[in-house]
Amino acid sequence: MTSTSRVVHSDPDILGGTPVFVGTRVPIKTLLDYLEAGDSLDEFLNHFPSVSREQAIAALELAKDK
Repeated sequence: MTSTSRVVHSDPDILGGTPVFVGTRVPIKTLLDYLEAGDSLDEFLNHFPSVSREQAIAALELAKDK
């Protein structure tokens, strides 16, 4: 199981505390929005190169476990 703290970060000074990928300002919800709209993971990663494939997959695994 992936540690949330290695994938997701929430800080009131970054986007008002919206959960983002660690080391980025990209909200986790953006990944979910892309996938819900029918876009591929590759398309999301192309639009947000600061997010690694490993981070995106780990975030999806964390979301699945919730």
